[in-house]
Amino acid sequence: MDTSIQIGSIVRANKKTGTYIGEVTAIKENDYLVRILAVIKHPMQGDLHHPKQADVPFFHERKALSYREQTPVPKNMVKLYDGEVPDYKESLKAAFDKLKSELEADDSLFAEKSLRCLEELAKEYF
Repeated sequence: MDTSIQIGSIVRANKKTGTYIGEVTAIKENDYLVRILAVIKHPMQGDLHHPKQADVPFFHERKALSYREQTPVPKNMVKLYDGEVPDYKESLKAAFDKLKSELEADDSLFAEKSLRCLEELAKEYF
């Protein structure tokens, strides 16, 4: 556990398959409550328990956490962040576009299903 992380610290937080920049708003026994400020890595689509597999009972559409949404993140998944915090909407677009281009380069059924999910998410996001 990083004892230098305090309330108000700007951190890099991994939540499920997404990575975010946020501000710590509370410290609990096992996790930090993080207010989302930017997206570094958009969450993968599909089933968390069967990553990159298309043949699963329910293929989940996974949205990025929203601007200023607060979420508990396990302490071992949080590190101090010392860079500039980008604009949320710009960071979401960049993370979304990066994931989309990675999936477009993949000809698997998983990538095809993921791209369909991203098409739906794009309607909500942009």
